[in-house]
Amino acid sequence: MDKIWLKSYPPGVPAEIDHHQFASLADLFEQSVRKYGNRTAYINMGKSITYEELDRLSARFAAYLQGELKLPRGARVALMMPNLLQYPVAMFGSLRGGYTVVNVNPLYTARELEHQLKDSGADAIVILENFAHTLEHVLPKVPVRHVIVTSLGEMLGFPKSAIVNFVVRRIKKMVPAWHIQGHVRFSAALELGARHSMKRAEIGHDDIAFLQYTGGTTGTAKGAVLTHGNIVGNLQQAHAWIGPYVKEGEEVIITALPLYHIFSLTANCLTFFKIGATNVLITNPRDIPGFVKELAKHPFTVITGVNTLFNALLNNADFAKLDFSRFKIALGGGMAVQQAVADKWKKVTGKVLYEAYGLTETSPAVTINPLDLAEFNHSIGLPVSSTEVSIRDDDGNEVAVGQRGELCVRGPQVMKGYWNRPEDSARAFTADGFFRTGDIAVMDEQGFIRLVDRKKDMILVSGFNVYPNEIEDVVASHPGVLEVAAVGVPDERSGEAVKVFVVKKYPALTAEAIVAHCRENLTGYKVPHHVEFRDELPKTNVGKILRRALRDESAHAG
Repeated sequence: MDKIWLKSYPPGVPAEIDHHQFASLADLFEQSVRKYGNRTAYINMGKSITYEELDRLSARFAAYLQGELKLPRGARVALMMPNLLQYPVAMFGSLRGGYTVVNVNPLYTARELEHQLKDSGADAIVILENFAHTLEHVLPKVPVRHVIVTSLGEMLGFPKSAIVNFVVRRIKKMVPAWHIQGHVRFSAALELGARHSMKRAEIGHDDIAFLQYTGGTTGTAKGAVLTHGNIVGNLQQAHAWIGPYVKEGEEVIITALPLYHIFSLTANCLTFFKIGATNVLITNPRDIPGFVKELAKHPFTVITGVNTLFNALLNNADFAKLDFSRFKIALGGGMAVQQAVADKWKKVTGKVLYEAYGLTETSPAVTINPLDLAEFNHSIGLPVSSTEVSIRDDDGNEVAVGQRGELCVRGPQVMKGYWNRPEDSARAFTADGFFRTGDIAVMDEQGFIRLVDRKKDMILVSGFNVYPNEIEDVVASHPGVLEVAAVGVPDERSGEAVKVFVVKKYPALTAEAIVAHCRENLTGYKVPHHVEFRDELPKTNVGKILRRALRDESAHAG
């Protein structure tokens, strides 16, 4: 496919990036530390650390893994915690030591945790004590030999650390009882690491940086093998895109999505680390009032999130009272941004909510909307620099501009394959090396791509394809709707029918009102046959609505 999208690039964004500028993420880390040493790198719960402090602490953690635990080069180190200062210390320390980071969702059940630790072959794990009871159950069945436990207050300094830990443990009772013999506290690991010197690991683009697990909501989770080259490539692509709009050493980015998620990891943690930004880590973004209070403390310039997060902020009365004078960029990914949310976002903040698209397997960015757009455009944007896309039919043939097909991607950010799954890896790529995303898309003549939906989420009504994103966008535009998810359910007459699950904004909202609203905006076969109200919708750890769970519930109920 010709790169017709290049003609729509904003001024200053290059067609190609130099992904060899940095030999590894460790190389990038060291260059940023030299350049921004005394600038604040991270803030969490009122405590800040500079680039220099992060350099020293992460070196100690690397030295602990090397000198104290004597882990071999390339060993896997699992990290299981929310956004805390401990995360960048452990993550950068592991990478600098020559190890592979295995990011773990702290909300995993014992079954899910056992699978990931077994599959990755993790030698060590850093875990927040709140979740240690889950690890305790699976330890006898997994290869983990070293357990480093931390607490929410551990890096906050005295007396705040003691106060936070007392409240979490004794008042809120958020730490279930656990016992893991031989575990080491995070602060003790850093002290032990200080007795050793970090040996600078020789790391190149082909070395594995992360095993990033994906597919847990659609089957057995698989580890996407993301190399230093993949991640460096993608952060270079992201930086090339935002470069004309940001200033080195001056940005303040809000990180509400967890750093163990690929979007937040690359976009927030790594890309903005390269330009010397201050990263404000939000430990519990589900506490929206607390989140808004934290936002009020910082002159933030950039925020990333998913549609549900932006929607929740907009439905908090205090959010509109914030100072948006320095605010520049809001980037939505992970799920489709809805028109109603984008419109309200611009009205409240004065800035466009830009939609981006990516996958775990692509490190993650594939497309981003130009940051000079005046309005939300309902597309996922243009392919980023040094990225090829090809939209193909079921036979693997490229379709014409304007035609639907599977979005396929090739570029430096695309994973090497799935960890220890050669058959899955082979199926994931076309014969000419394009990654099959499984997403149905259309490209217009300007190169903008509109995501129609996931193949597996498509609803077939009397032979007509119905795409949940479209239904959800229409339902979400009703003023009485807070959240919505659309799925297909079995129907004797039409094969499948559309069902929507709705969280009300106003108690008076009725199913009849939603159906009437849809009839005004959708062709007959797309109008929901079933409306079910819920107090909340099931979501992933980053707030993405789980259509599969709702679909499965409906199937079992039927």
